[in-house]
Amino acid sequence: MSTSANSKAVILARGLGTRMRRSDDQTQMSGAQAAAAASGLKAMIPIDRPFLDYVLHDLAEAGFRRICLVIGPEHTQVRQYYHHTIACERIQVEFAIQEKPLGTADAVAAAESFAAGDPIVVLNSDNYYPPAALAALHDLDGSGLAAFERQAMLAGSNIAPDRITTFAVVQIDASGLLRRIVEKPDARTLAALAEPICVSMNCWRFGPAIFEACRRITPSPRGELEITDAVQYAIEQLGEPFRALVIRAPVLDMSYRSDVPAVAAKLQGKPVHL
Repeated sequence: MSTSANSKAVILARGLGTRMRRSDDQTQMSGAQAAAAASGLKAMIPIDRPFLDYVLHDLAEAGFRRICLVIGPEHTQVRQYYHHTIACERIQVEFAIQEKPLGTADAVAAAESFAAGDPIVVLNSDNYYPPAALAALHDLDGSGLAAFERQAMLAGSNIAPDRITTFAVVQIDASGLLRRIVEKPDARTLAALAEPICVSMNCWRFGPAIFEACRRITPSPRGELEITDAVQYAIEQLGEPFRALVIRAPVLDMSYRSDVPAVAAKLQGKPVHL
């Protein structure tokens, strides 16, 4: 199994799944899907097999060999599944514990020992990213962000347009470097952006500087340590350049119970080889 410096990925799977836990009498799910949704473990919602397996398969296809799942101390089901229930031939699944859900920057910081000075690709556990985005981040030299073209998201994602239009947008300079991520952009901000307008879906490549940035930031107004704040600190205070890779393909999202049938339809029959 390869252990090259470019082979490490970190998946943030510590979230409480608050939105997924909400009851929804309008969405048809199997009993197993409903039970996983009620637990808040979005990554383990079964679509023939756990949703996360499809994400891991595409990471393996892109050349990643060591995968760290950032989980909570209570997530024994995830550890049991990846260490005892299935056998992985192409990837090695490891774990980092985020003791409390203090935000995405805190979750990334929990994987510092796993990174051990190597670059890491970081992504959410409740998104299915296009394989081209994972491959591009794997091959990138330096830090960067997969910036997803909003029109491609509107055309091919399971996410409703009214949700997509509220997503954080990416400000990219003329040289292709990330300048800022703007949360909840207003009409004036959107009008000032050059086409194509791209959104962030929290899919990153980080070097060691991100851990210093995670230690330096303070909680956001909502009381969390945000990875976007850490990235901004790394750009402005540490001089870390972030390449914005424009991806013209959609991301699938598993935030709400209503997302499950649409994502299942798109992934049904997809082969998985871990």
